[in-house]
Amino acid sequence: MSSLSISETNRQEVKRFVKFATVGVAGMVTHLTIANVLNFGFHFPDATANAIGFMTAVLQNYLLNYNWTFADRRYTTTKARWVQVSQFFLVSIIGLGINTIVREIVSHLLYPMWQTVFHNPMMAEVVNYNFSIAVAIGVVLFWNFIVNRLWTFRNK
Repeated sequence: MSSLSISETNRQEVKRFVKFATVGVAGMVTHLTIANVLNFGFHFPDATANAIGFMTAVLQNYLLNYNWTFADRRYTTTKARWVQVSQFFLVSIIGLGINTIVREIVSHLLYPMWQTVFHNPMMAEVVNYNFSIAVAIGVVLFWNFIVNRLWTFRNK
């Protein structure tokens, strides 16, 4: 394989990752909006609100990734769509586990800092909750991209 074709492949993968990350940003907006409405508006427990926001974003992300990020793969796989959806959701469920662990650790470690920065306890709680989710989403982004790229949307 020539260096030009490797370079082109690398550009395509970078472009695909940028699309995946863009879809992820849209998912993050959905995730945070739902989590905040459920947590602070309807007083759902932190983990429950986070999980519902996360799973809603997963569904949105699958549809956007299927139709945009990995659109070129739709017609080159012999995999049934239900298999692909199942794989995407399995990767996402594992991602939710990673997200929950990271969110809890970050939230626990940084809450005292937010309390000193914001003297309003509610503001400290809101910032801590959203910051910890954002960090967790950033970590899970790489897990999701790598596994979905190599397994869910793999060419046969």
